[in-house]
Amino acid sequence: MNKTTFEQIQETLYLETLSNGLQVYVLPKKGFNKTFATFTTKYGSIDNYFTPIGEQEPVRVPDGIAHFLEHKLFEDEEGDVFQQFSKQGASANAFTSFTRTAYLFSSTSEIEKNLGTLVDFVQKPYFTKDSVDKEKGIIEQEIKMYEDNPDWQNFFGLLKSMFKKHPVAIDIAGTVDSINNTTKDLLYTCYHTFYHPSNMVLFIVGNVEPEKLIKQVRQNQENKKFAAPEDINRITPEEPAEVAEKKKVIPMAVNTGKCLVGIKEKEPDKQGEDLLRHELSLQLVLEMMFGQSSENYQTLYEEGLIDDTFSFDYTAEYGFGFSVIGGDSSNPEALADRIREMIIKFTNKELDQNAVDRIRKKKIGYFLKAMNSPEFIANQFTRYLFNDMDLFEVIPVLESLTAEELTETMENHFAVDSQLSQCLIVPEGERTSE
Repeated sequence: MNKTTFEQIQETLYLETLSNGLQVYVLPKKGFNKTFATFTTKYGSIDNYFTPIGEQEPVRVPDGIAHFLEHKLFEDEEGDVFQQFSKQGASANAFTSFTRTAYLFSSTSEIEKNLGTLVDFVQKPYFTKDSVDKEKGIIEQEIKMYEDNPDWQNFFGLLKSMFKKHPVAIDIAGTVDSINNTTKDLLYTCYHTFYHPSNMVLFIVGNVEPEKLIKQVRQNQENKKFAAPEDINRITPEEPAEVAEKKKVIPMAVNTGKCLVGIKEKEPDKQGEDLLRHELSLQLVLEMMFGQSSENYQTLYEEGLIDDTFSFDYTAEYGFGFSVIGGDSSNPEALADRIREMIIKFTNKELDQNAVDRIRKKKIGYFLKAMNSPEFIANQFTRYLFNDMDLFEVIPVLESLTAEELTETMENHFAVDSQLSQCLIVPEGERTSE
């Protein structure tokens, strides 16, 4: 068992990599009532083309199958696993993102029992033709719900505008047609390829005893049989650097329009500290550019183009990355134009070191506050780990960023002529310019 102490934030992290490849992390938090655990596989919606373990030829599986698999794992021969967690005083959930699928629980008691339930149900797939067919109807209703959700359509409309070939532009839940092409055998193929312990991480945070929990997991895994770990061959199409289209307009039954402006990453090949520095740099730049204390935010608000839904974010994984800026607006087209103008103006001036220092302190404060949340730590730690980054290095990296580095990152990222795209949701019947 490895033990790492981070003096600056007064945290100690325990790690043991088991013989089957499973990494088990425990972060004890004395004085906390709630314990939070996630069991996560490095497998998400973009992993739709790969070579199954033990086979030679790659397969293209239906879109949304990772999300479908997440749904099905909660059902076993004895019924719904949610009920078991509930009986043990725990709240359970799961989510599928572009790059990972996580199963989790939170509880204030029966930690060992709930941990055993979490690990066991994820490692015990049970699919039948009838249960798969039944689930199709449930997920079909979920897909139709998202089709009627203007925020969801705005976001994925933007991704479709930015990405021409990369599967990040495909809805995580898939389509009704792709779901209906999902079979029991395909689910097992995906499961056996991506749910091997060597492709997974178990993370536990709370008022717990690390040695005790790691011993429990070690014994649990020793009582199960797993095939030898193999490298996974994931196949991703080559994505052009420039955006697929500059503008997408989607009419919907809404009273207020929506606007999202996206900046596509030109060279999304960073990992480790390079990605961490790049990501944090862009987060600071976006805060200076459009944060609530910025001149741009105040101007947009005074012009009546934004409300409190206005936000921004930067998302990056290996192979794709993008910034997103926008929100609800009575004039989404005008907002998109103003955002573009403001980006050009902001990136053409030199960053002020005092402003960088001020935003840096704000970011560090937010991070330290978030580190008091077991949910934040557990969810973010695995995402960082899968990108060879370290969540506990965020503050040191933030402290080391300079105005010059931020300027270089900003100038490289915000290439509005080739990398900017916009997606507008407008009320049905409303005209927009081409």
